[in-house]
Amino acid sequence: MFYAGTRDERHRLRVSMKAPSSAAALTFTILALFACGEAESQVGQGDPKPGVEEAVPFSTRGWKTNFSKRSVSLDEILSGGPPKDGIPPIDDPKFVAVGEADDWLGDREPIVVFEHDGEVRGYPWQILIWHEIVNDEVAGLPVSVTYCPLCNTAIAFDRRSGGRLLDFGTTGKLRHSDLLMYDRQTETWWQQATGEAIIGELTGTVLAFLPAPTVSWSDFKNQYPDALVLSRDTGHSRRYGSNPYSGYDSGRPFLYRGTPDKRLPTMARVVVVKSGAAVVAYPMETLRKEGVINHRIGATEIVLFFRAGTASAVDAPSIDRGRDVGAAAVYSRTVNGRALSFRARGDGFVDTETGTHWSFFGEAIEGPLAGTDFKRS
Repeated sequence: MFYAGTRDERHRLRVSMKAPSSAAALTFTILALFACGEAESQVGQGDPKPGVEEAVPFSTRGWKTNFSKRSVSLDEILSGGPPKDGIPPIDDPKFVAVGEADDWLGDREPIVVFEHDGEVRGYPWQILIWHEIVNDEVAGLPVSVTYCPLCNTAIAFDRRSGGRLLDFGTTGKLRHSDLLMYDRQTETWWQQATGEAIIGELTGTVLAFLPAPTVSWSDFKNQYPDALVLSRDTGHSRRYGSNPYSGYDSGRPFLYRGTPDKRLPTMARVVVVKSGAAVVAYPMETLRKEGVINHRIGATEIVLFFRAGTASAVDAPSIDRGRDVGAAAVYSRTVNGRALSFRARGDGFVDTETGTHWSFFGEAIEGPLAGTDFKRS
């Protein structure tokens, strides 16, 4: 399942978490902790035996959750310190124009990009790091934009599930160092890294991932000058722009219980790509060195692009001064029925088949395919 990095794409450093699938739907996210992959790979492995009642090892006061229905052992749940919604989600998000946000965002700061039906919104990590969840609606689509600082996972979900419209809060609990969310409608607990309900009425349900890449503020404002940006006017007083997890990048996983997978350092950033049942993790360090990775997951041909210039949010005391960890983009590389192969060139990328020049944002900007735009994964 794991291969040391070489220039042969079949042997690039990667971790396959599930068997390949022919499904073409792609999602991707970036994890700071390789250890957080355990949140996915071990769901169900800690199930209590049938007929054996497991005591709840933490206080359930104030919860209506059905703790007897679950897919994981309750012993895997750890307190992060804050109580229920002690890290307050943003339920009534306000937005400002790019020009106004430019007054308080540094060029290298990370920001989540979410596009739907022609509307583009940006969610700065300097705000997400203090709130972890934004319940929003973009062009009629209910969405939750989430961020777990300890896993470095920024993920957007469709808030609709089984005919219900859900909104999410923070439990104050962690599993494998990853945020556990809860929905306010059933108080089911959800694993943020996987979108799976693991405790409560909706156990086994999986939220739909929505494309939401992270890029630098500089790239965002140049690419989307007319976008809206989440405002610092959140109704809460926080030191936006500062990093409450200073030095975490060079430390160890916090509140992690389990045996770390030794195939990669536990704090290694990886790009996780899902296609149907297939999940593959690509180390960011390998992508940084290569610039481009052409690969296939099941029947889906994909390409990963790397771009320098995005700061880590959990390194320096001030987010805009964090070390450069770069940004990744993942696309299906099949255009007009043909899989293209890419290489890095200058500030962009070139496909071998036609010589067309492409941007980090998946746009063909010069050459025979100029005007083509990848369907973003």
